[in-house]
Amino acid sequence: MASIASPPGIYRCHAGRNLNRARSCSVVPRISFCQSQQPENKPKDQIPRREIVLRSSELAVIGAVFNLSGKKPDYLGVQKNPPALALCPATKNCVSTSENIADLTHYAPPWNYNGGANRKKPVSKDVAMEELVQVIKSTKPDKFNPKVVERKDDYVRVEYESPILGLVDDVEFWFPPGKNSIVEYRSASRIGNFDFDINRKRIKALRLELEKKGWASEDSF
Repeated sequence: MASIASPPGIYRCHAGRNLNRARSCSVVPRISFCQSQQPENKPKDQIPRREIVLRSSELAVIGAVFNLSGKKPDYLGVQKNPPALALCPATKNCVSTSENIADLTHYAPPWNYNGGANRKKPVSKDVAMEELVQVIKSTKPDKFNPKVVERKDDYVRVEYESPILGLVDDVEFWFPPGKNSIVEYRSASRIGNFDFDINRKRIKALRLELEKKGWASEDSF
C-alpha cells in the first residue's frame, strides 16, 4: 500500500540492524519525514475546506445526472373551478393558502398588502406587485436561488433552485380579483416527501420582509 512505502533515504539509517528492529524503528523516521513536508504556516482548515468543495462538486454532478430538479407540474397556475391556486399533494413539502385551515401541515394564511401598520397610505395592486417581486429577488432565506419564470398582471411564479443538488421548488403568488388587497400563494417542492419546513420558512421570511413595506398576514402563522 502507498502508506507503507517510504523514500530510499528513510531506510539507510537501519543498515546493519535485524529485520525486527528495522520494522520498529521505521515508524519514527516516516512520521518525521511527513511532518517536515508541511509548512508551519499552513492553514489548519485548508484541507477540510477543500474536501467540502470536492464533495459539493460531486453532489452537483449527482444532481445533474439524476435530474433532481424534477419536472414542472402541469397543474400550476390559477385553477378555474373555483378560481384558486392548486392544493398541496399528500407529501409534507408544500404550503398553500388554498388548503383548509384545519390542515396544519399544508395550510398557510393569505397576505394583505395594505393591512400592515407600516402602510401609511393604501397602494394599488401594481405597486404591491413591484414590492413583491423586489422582495423575492433580494431575499434568500434558504440559500436557494430565486428566478421569476412567469409574471402576469395578477400572478407570479418563481423557481427556487438549491445551490448544490439543483433541487427546485415552485412558488406562486396570486392577486385575486374583487378581494381587498389579498395575495394568495403556494410553495411546493417538486420531488421528495418532506422538506424540513423549507417551504414554510421561506414564505415566512418573505412575509417578514414585506411587513416592512406595509404588508400583513391575514391570520397568525
